[in-house]
Amino acid sequence: MQGFAGFMWLLSIALILFSGFALIDAATRREDGYRATGKQSKPFWLIILGLAFVVNLIFNILSFLPIIGLVATIVYMVDVRPALRALPGGGRNNRRGSSSDGPYGPYNGGR
Repeated sequence: MQGFAGFMWLLSIALILFSGFALIDAATRREDGYRATGKQSKPFWLIILGLAFVVNLIFNILSFLPIIGLVATIVYMVDVRPALRALPGGGRNNRRGSSSDGPYGPYNGGR
Protein backbone atom coordinates (compact mmCIF):
# COMPACT_ATOMS: atom_id res chain seq x y z
CA MET A 1 0.00 0.00 0.00
CA GLN A 2 2.91 2.35 0.67
CA GLY A 3 4.12 1.95 -2.93
CA PHE A 4 0.70 2.96 -4.26
CA ALA A 5 0.67 6.05 -2.02
CA GLY A 6 4.10 7.03 -3.31
CA PHE A 7 2.95 6.59 -6.91
CA MET A 8 -0.14 8.71 -6.28
CA TRP A 9 2.01 11.42 -4.68
CA LEU A 10 4.29 11.49 -7.75
CA LEU A 11 1.25 11.61 -10.03
CA SER A 12 -0.16 14.50 -8.02
CA ILE A 13 3.13 16.42 -8.29
CA ALA A 14 3.19 15.76 -12.05
CA LEU A 15 -0.35 17.15 -12.42
CA ILE A 16 0.56 20.26 -10.43
CA LEU A 17 3.62 20.87 -12.63
CA PHE A 18 1.65 20.19 -15.84
CA SER A 19 -1.17 22.59 -14.93
CA GLY A 20 1.35 25.18 -13.69
CA PHE A 21 3.25 25.03 -16.97
CA ALA A 22 0.02 25.46 -18.94
CA LEU A 23 -1.00 28.42 -16.77
CA ILE A 24 2.37 30.16 -17.24
CA ASP A 25 2.29 29.43 -20.97
CA ALA A 26 -1.21 30.89 -21.30
CA ALA A 27 -0.18 33.98 -19.34
CA THR A 28 2.76 34.70 -21.67
CA ARG A 29 0.69 34.58 -24.87
CA ARG A 30 -0.73 37.76 -26.43
CA GLU A 31 -4.44 38.53 -26.00
CA ASP A 32 -4.95 39.20 -29.71
CA GLY A 33 -3.49 35.79 -30.52
CA TYR A 34 -6.44 34.11 -28.84
CA ARG A 35 -8.85 36.19 -30.93
CA ALA A 36 -6.86 35.56 -34.12
CA THR A 37 -7.05 31.79 -33.68
CA GLY A 38 -10.76 31.83 -32.83
CA LYS A 39 -10.22 30.28 -29.40
CA GLN A 40 -11.72 31.51 -26.14
CA SER A 41 -10.29 34.71 -24.68
CA LYS A 42 -7.08 34.90 -22.69
CA PRO A 43 -8.88 35.69 -19.39
CA PHE A 44 -11.11 32.64 -19.90
CA TRP A 45 -8.10 30.33 -20.24
CA LEU A 46 -6.26 31.98 -17.35
CA ILE A 47 -9.27 31.44 -15.07
CA ILE A 48 -9.77 27.82 -16.18
CA LEU A 49 -6.10 26.92 -15.91
CA GLY A 50 -5.72 28.81 -12.64
CA LEU A 51 -8.64 26.87 -11.16
CA ALA A 52 -7.12 23.63 -12.44
CA PHE A 53 -3.82 24.51 -10.76
CA VAL A 54 -5.46 25.38 -7.43
CA VAL A 55 -7.64 22.25 -7.52
CA ASN A 56 -4.57 20.10 -8.13
CA LEU A 57 -2.87 21.74 -5.15
CA ILE A 58 -5.79 21.26 -2.79
CA PHE A 59 -7.53 18.01 -3.69
CA ASN A 60 -6.36 14.42 -3.80
CA ILE A 61 -5.84 12.87 -7.24
CA LEU A 62 -8.57 10.32 -6.51
CA SER A 63 -11.17 13.10 -6.41
CA PHE A 64 -13.05 14.01 -9.59
CA LEU A 65 -12.09 17.72 -9.53
CA PRO A 66 -8.40 17.17 -10.44
CA ILE A 67 -9.58 14.97 -13.32
CA ILE A 68 -11.72 17.85 -14.64
CA GLY A 69 -8.71 20.17 -14.27
CA LEU A 70 -6.54 17.68 -16.12
CA VAL A 71 -9.03 17.57 -19.00
CA ALA A 72 -9.04 21.39 -19.23
CA THR A 73 -5.23 21.46 -19.17
CA ILE A 74 -5.02 18.82 -21.89
CA VAL A 75 -7.50 20.75 -24.07
CA TYR A 76 -5.34 23.86 -23.75
CA MET A 77 -2.12 21.97 -24.47
CA VAL A 78 -3.33 20.03 -27.53
CA ASP A 79 -5.75 22.55 -29.09
CA VAL A 80 -5.13 26.14 -28.03
CA ARG A 81 -1.35 26.16 -27.54
CA PRO A 82 -0.49 24.76 -31.01
CA ALA A 83 -2.82 27.30 -32.64
CA LEU A 84 -1.16 30.14 -30.73
CA ARG A 85 2.32 28.86 -31.55
CA ALA A 86 1.43 28.84 -35.26
CA LEU A 87 1.02 32.62 -35.22
CA PRO A 88 3.97 34.80 -36.27
CA GLY A 89 6.22 35.21 -33.25
CA GLY A 90 4.58 32.24 -31.55
CA GLY A 91 1.89 34.46 -30.03
CA ARG A 92 4.33 35.55 -27.32
CA ASN A 93 4.37 38.89 -25.53
CA ASN A 94 7.65 40.04 -27.01
CA ARG A 95 8.65 43.66 -27.33
CA ARG A 96 11.38 43.21 -29.93
CA GLY A 97 9.46 44.66 -32.89
CA SER A 98 9.50 48.26 -34.05
CA SER A 99 6.87 50.78 -33.04
CA SER A 100 5.11 50.33 -36.40
CA ASP A 101 4.60 46.59 -35.96
CA GLY A 102 1.00 45.47 -35.77
CA PRO A 103 -0.29 42.26 -34.20
CA TYR A 104 0.22 40.33 -37.45
CA GLY A 105 3.45 41.88 -38.69
CA PRO A 106 4.90 45.23 -39.68
CA TYR A 107 2.59 47.98 -40.82
CA ASN A 108 3.94 49.78 -43.84
CA GLY A 109 1.18 52.35 -44.37
CA GLY A 110 -0.42 50.56 -47.34
CA ARG A 111 2.70 50.66 -49.52
